[in-house]
Amino acid sequence: MDLLSMLLSLVGVAIFIAVIALIIVAMSTKPYPDLGRYDSEKYFLNEKQEKCLFPSINDPASVELSVIVPAYNEEERLPMMMDEALEYLEERKKKLKSFTYEVIVVDDGSKDKTTQTAQSYCNKYGSDKIRVLTLAKNRGKGGAIRLGMFSARGRYLLFADADGASKFSDFTKLENEMKNMKKDSSNRAVVCGSRAHLEEESIAQRSFFRTILMKGFHFVVWFLCVRGIKDTQCGFKLLSREAAVLLFSNLHVERWAFDVDMLFLAQYFNIPVGEVAINWTEIEGSKMVPVFSWIQMGKDIILIRLRYFLGAWKITEKSKLE
Repeated sequence: MDLLSMLLSLVGVAIFIAVIALIIVAMSTKPYPDLGRYDSEKYFLNEKQEKCLFPSINDPASVELSVIVPAYNEEERLPMMMDEALEYLEERKKKLKSFTYEVIVVDDGSKDKTTQTAQSYCNKYGSDKIRVLTLAKNRGKGGAIRLGMFSARGRYLLFADADGASKFSDFTKLENEMKNMKKDSSNRAVVCGSRAHLEEESIAQRSFFRTILMKGFHFVVWFLCVRGIKDTQCGFKLLSREAAVLLFSNLHVERWAFDVDMLFLAQYFNIPVGEVAINWTEIEGSKMVPVFSWIQMGKDIILIRLRYFLGAWKITEKSKLE
């Protein structure tokens, strides 16, 4: 067998393997996301320890802002974030009596006392302001935020990490961007907090290998899924209620790469997406292992693009909650 024949044979085998892989991906993929929830996840405890039913995102908004805080084993870091957030929110309410808010802490199947820690804030501030959604099992950050969104009352919905890495008062920057943006005809818009302006400083503190991985991850995100957003992974994003119900009803990814899926969907629906620089501080105790997490997210992003391209993942204009 000459060299050309060998090359053609190898190409044929590679194509065959790729086709089989694509068929397996398509056949093993659920076309629509699972939007179900356990009965226990439909309720919260008020300050009197009474069981109350969460509202639905399909109900009309009844507060100005809902803050969704996904938390997994965060009993130690959560108080710092909650204290900072509530100081800002309470001070704003004093200055502007019409301002109303709620904070929904979503315990994503924690093994520590995250729920009890969050519930102590409900007991102090009341369940009209603080509510705790305890998930029956760990779903991942995206899954936790989705159920928090579906239980929220806000006209605007902000999700913020439980570690307090983002300065909460920077919400004002996202809010101003949201108000100044030209929304679509259905009042949909998304604003992303961004750490991109801190990249040069972070590169100086990283090893060459980790910097290459980070750059590679950003390139994969840009090339396959989301363009025009410098920092897709910052855990500080603001959505209009109308955008939240559409995007999270279509969101397929429930773990670390969910931000990319959400922003891909936003661009698919031509929802305006803004980005503003925020203050951000590295907090010890991160659940992410840098090298492994970037590789895992890179794989997930490739699969996101592949599954949408093949039509294995379906997108619907109408919320399944309706």
